[in-house]
Amino acid sequence: MSLRRAAWRGVALLFVVFLLSPPVLVILFAFSDRPLANFPVTGLGLRWFRDMVRHPAFADALENSLVIGCTVGLVAAVVGTMAGIGFSRWPPRRARTWITVLCLPLMLPPLFLGVSLLVFYVFLGAPLGLGTVILSHLLFTLPFVIIVVYARMSSFDYRIVESARDLGASPMKAFLTVTLPVVQPVVIGAALIAVALSIDDFILTSFTIGGGNTLPILVWSQLRTNVSPMINAIGTMLLLTSIGSTLIALQLTRYRG
Repeated sequence: MSLRRAAWRGVALLFVVFLLSPPVLVILFAFSDRPLANFPVTGLGLRWFRDMVRHPAFADALENSLVIGCTVGLVAAVVGTMAGIGFSRWPPRRARTWITVLCLPLMLPPLFLGVSLLVFYVFLGAPLGLGTVILSHLLFTLPFVIIVVYARMSSFDYRIVESARDLGASPMKAFLTVTLPVVQPVVIGAALIAVALSIDDFILTSFTIGGGNTLPILVWSQLRTNVSPMINAIGTMLLLTSIGSTLIALQLTRYRG
């Protein structure tokens, strides 16, 4: 029995090493001064981060990524909060049915979704750009906000809001003083996840941005034309941004009673 347990632990350890090795290597080689990604790693420094900042396409790619990510996070937070609160006041079966429908884009292959959106925008005659990317990203970020807000508010006692209204509070004041403090942490957390997902997306962005550039697209273009250790620096920046956003989101969305 102990031998079998040790074998399973060994398999689990190998699986964990397999999962963690790629990001660890990317971070390690991002700080290496050597132009080739191989061992031994010597001369740790910020050479490739400096090259990343000096790259002629980096500033535009970073600006586009931030504009898209922040806009998606803001819109997803506002619309997702409204939808989540609205669904929480519906009968549970009806609300879950509609939430399932809104989650359908998450169940589709990203490649199929990207092609479908491209065909749809071309059919409408809509110019491809940051606007079409933002609309596309909302398809897979809005459900996250809606789900966490609905989960938080489905057990909320709305009689508290009604009591505030009876005491003379306007609908807006009742929302700001009663509902918003309850839902605010999970909304901020879900919005941060939406920002991270939007900034990291490559497939939908590549289909719907037209001739623009984002950080993932810049990495892809560098891989196709000139494999430079600079892509390790960009990957490290994206990875740390995603990890930081996710950790903050997990802390904010944790139920506190």
